[in-house]
Order: sequence, then structure tokens, then C-alpha cells
Amino acid sequence: MASQPTISRFENSFDKQAVFKFCDAWLYKYVSSLSDRKRIVIDVDSTDDPTHGSQQLSMFNGYYSQFMYNELFFHDGKTGQIILPVLRPGNSHSNKWYVSILKRIIIKIRESHPEMEIIIRSDSGFSCAPFYQLVDDFDLLYVTGIASNEVLKRKVSWSKNAVKKMYLDQGEKHQHFMSFTYKAKSWHKPQQCYSKVESTGLGMNIRHFSSNLPQKDAREIYFDFYVKRGDSSENRIKEVKNMCFSDRLSNHSFLANFFRLMMSSLAYEMFLLLKQKIKKTRFEVAKKWLISSIRTYLLKVGATIKITKRRIYYQLSKSFVYKGLFREIITQ
Repeated sequence: MASQPTISRFENSFDKQAVFKFCDAWLYKYVSSLSDRKRIVIDVDSTDDPTHGSQQLSMFNGYYSQFMYNELFFHDGKTGQIILPVLRPGNSHSNKWYVSILKRIIIKIRESHPEMEIIIRSDSGFSCAPFYQLVDDFDLLYVTGIASNEVLKRKVSWSKNAVKKMYLDQGEKHQHFMSFTYKAKSWHKPQQCYSKVESTGLGMNIRHFSSNLPQKDAREIYFDFYVKRGDSSENRIKEVKNMCFSDRLSNHSFLANFFRLMMSSLAYEMFLLLKQKIKKTRFEVAKKWLISSIRTYLLKVGATIKITKRRIYYQLSKSFVYKGLFREIITQ
């Protein structure tokens, strides 16, 4: 194992060109894994990484009320693979660099798989005019949230009052979905939009989203597809951030911290491969493990190592609970 000064020098040896090449190689790795796929769902989300020093491009973010970096992740909605991790300055809006990076991803995928059906799934922070233009230019499908505004509030006002009255009269929670076309001033054309109006007993819960998925009604789009983003994107970001330590970007150099983010993402990818092997075993409990559980129960294990001229023996403790699982994994 290298010492901390050696690791630090290695991290700081990467210039902008090297980081870009690393990103390109990362994307190539993902595209190469799509050989048997006809459809992919790209989940897009960002997360905050609070900073506590004088790191380059650590800036104050008004939404999070802190100095931070802004991490952007593109995930495969089915497999959980990280398509590309991106580190951004702390004051970045959610959609900063989003469309330009997404465009590069789409181009790379379509170069190798021109018939691939691509669906983009994101929250309201990524709804912007360049995105809708990109959807038309590359024939993409999408579901994205839309931030509320006065126009949308007027459109759902009647439904809001009706649902609220129904709750007050019957004392039961109620949901109502409505669809309509809507065009913000910056959009190049109207989009098909939907609203979910719900009385929860604690107040009104109203969500707006836009989609071009064919032959789907609002309820199907929302419950069968859109809300699954929470598991496929948000929970996976938690694993990268909290269990692979992508939030430990304490180097002074922005590019060195970008490299650290990619190393954490690479660790996540390695655990993802381990999860796939665990799914092939007979241990049902282990199939639900998060990265932290895999590290605790499977990797942080005491053992005796014996080295001979021809072999290396790795002897586990007789009391090791998951030695059967360990054996099944290494013999796959």
C-alpha cells in the first residue's frame, strides 16, 4: 500500500486533459457493457458535498446554505451502474453542464447502438429548455419533474380545491391526476405535462412532471416509472457518498478532488460486481445487503495467511458466519 504523501502526489498529478480522458474511458466501459440491451433508463441526480477548507471552486450554495461541491451522477436505472460521475463547483445549479454532458453520453451510446431506446428520468432541477431541445434532436423518451410556478398553480387550482373538499367531507386521503399541455417561455414547443394533486391529512401534496412516454396515463407514469427513481438513483448515490466516501474531497485541487470522486465511484462499481455475484448464491439475506453490510460481513474478516512455494492459503475462522457465502462467491 502506498503512503498518504504518495497517494496525494498521485492525485495531484492529473491535469484537465487526463481527467477528461478518464471520463471518456469510463463512458467507453459503460457503453461496452450494453451489447445485449435494447433499452436503457438514464437516471440523473445531484448531491451536495459540504467543504470545510479552501478547496478550489468550493463555493457557497444558496439552496443548501453551505460551502460545498456539487456532484452530478448519471446512473443506469436497471443495473445501477454509474454511467458517469461529474464534480462541479459548489454554486452550480442542478442543470449546470447537464445537457452538454448528457449529449455526449447519448452520442457515444448511439455510435455503438443506433437503435437503442433511451429514456431519461430526472427531477425538476433538470427541466430546462436545452434538455427538451435535446430530446427532439436525438429522439429520446423522458420523464422529468417540473418546478411549480404561478401558471401551473392556476391549472391545478380547481382540482386542488375539489380534492381538499373531498378530504374534509370524507376524512380520507385522495389522489387526483390531471394532464395538459404546457409551454414555458424558454421552451421551443409545448410539452405534455401532468400533475398529481393529493390530500395527505397534513396538507396538500402537489407534484408536476412532464413526459413523452407513449400510451401511458399519468398514474402509470408516476407510480410505475417515475417514483422508482428514488431507489435507482437517490439510494445509489447514498451508497457512493456515504459508503464509498465520495464526500471526502478534501484535496486543495479541484481536479484532484474530481479524481477522488471517480475513485469512489470505481469502488462502488466493484461492489456492484460483488452484489451481482451474491445474487447468484443461495444466501437470501445477503442479497439485500448494502455496500456497508458487504464490507462488514464479507470483507472485514480475520483470517490466517500461509504462504508456501507453490500456493497461498487463506484460512478463515471456523466461527466465520458467512464462510459458505464467501466460498460460493470465490468459486463462481
